[in-house]
Amino acid sequence: MPAQPRHPVPADGPGAPPVDHAVGLAHFNSLPFAAAEAAFLECCGSLRWAHRMAAHRPYPDLGALLAASDEAGYDLAPRDIAEALASEPAPCLHHDAPRAAHLALRAAHAAYESRFGHAFVICLDAFHPSQHVDQVLAGIRVRLAHDPDEERAVTAEELRRLARSRIVELVTPDPLR
Repeated sequence: MPAQPRHPVPADGPGAPPVDHAVGLAHFNSLPFAAAEAAFLECCGSLRWAHRMAAHRPYPDLGALLAASDEAGYDLAPRDIAEALASEPAPCLHHDAPRAAHLALRAAHAAYESRFGHAFVICLDAFHPSQHVDQVLAGIRVRLAHDPDEERAVTAEELRRLARSRIVELVTPDPLR
């Protein structure tokens, strides 16, 4: 399974208490430029993307912030995507996972990287952690059949989805503070 997101996504589905992102967003909007840019780099490893996102503050609400993230993501050049992919965390499993799972995941990632020349990325927000390994293996299996142009588009979309997820966590207030 890929490393857990740098910022795990909060539980805000049905039955979860509503989350007020306005407080976290107001705090984020008030950060010095360098701090905001560094925080955005944790969401997407493209310096150009992070710089653009930090420069366009303040964001009036979460929807505007996520829309800006998508727009900046769609404007990434191939070198920006390569930079973002290079900063993605290496895939890993819990050390207690069966040896066979570690080997299968390592082999699948190696096959993917050999074919496409970069790390496999996938946003797993819609899945319970117990399903992550199966989703990653299934995703790699399906995506290995893509031609390089199709896979570039899928990879860019997964990077955008990961950035959105990480942004939501970034502006979600920590209830323990």
